[in-house]
Amino acid sequence: MSINPALDTWRFCPRCGSEDVVVEFPRHTHCRSCGRHEFHNPKPVASTIPFTADGEVVLLRRGFDPGRGLWTFPGGFVDLGESVEHAAHREAMEELEVRLELTGLVGVYSRPEDRIVLVVFRGRLDEEPRTTPEATEVRAFAPADVPWDELAFWSTRAALQDALGVARD
Repeated sequence: MSINPALDTWRFCPRCGSEDVVVEFPRHTHCRSCGRHEFHNPKPVASTIPFTADGEVVLLRRGFDPGRGLWTFPGGFVDLGESVEHAAHREAMEELEVRLELTGLVGVYSRPEDRIVLVVFRGRLDEEPRTTPEATEVRAFAPADVPWDELAFWSTRAALQDALGVARD
C-alpha cells in the first residue's frame, strides 16, 4: 500500500491544469507552469485511553476497517477548526457516547511509513460507555487482562504500554 495514494495518479496541476507537474513522492508536488507547490503531510489523529475510577482501561472493539473486530481506544482525525483536545472529546462521544476528562498526555506516535500522527491522552471516565456502530463491544480491562494479541494497531499497543507502564516490546 502506498504511503500517499493520492500522488500515485497525480498528473495535472490543481491550479492551472498543466501536465508539467513534478511529483517528489511522497511529500511534495510542484507545477513548473504556474509555480504552485503543495506539501502532503501526515494527518493528526486524537485519541483517549479512558480509565475507570477502579483503574481499569476501557477498550472498544472496532466496527469498521481498518482493524474491524480488534480492540483499541476511541480516536479519530482532527478536523479543521478544532483542537486536538476537542477532537479527543468528540471521538469519545461519537464512539462510546461518553464525556470524559482528559487527565494528561500519554504520548505522540508516528512512523515514517504511516500517514498519521497519533496524539494519545489519558482520560477519566465517569459514566458508562455504550456500544455504537463504531464500537461493537466495549469492555473495561484490568491492566493485567488487556488483550495484547487482539489490538488493532501498532500504536494502540505502544500507547497502552506507555499508559500502563508496561515495557515496550
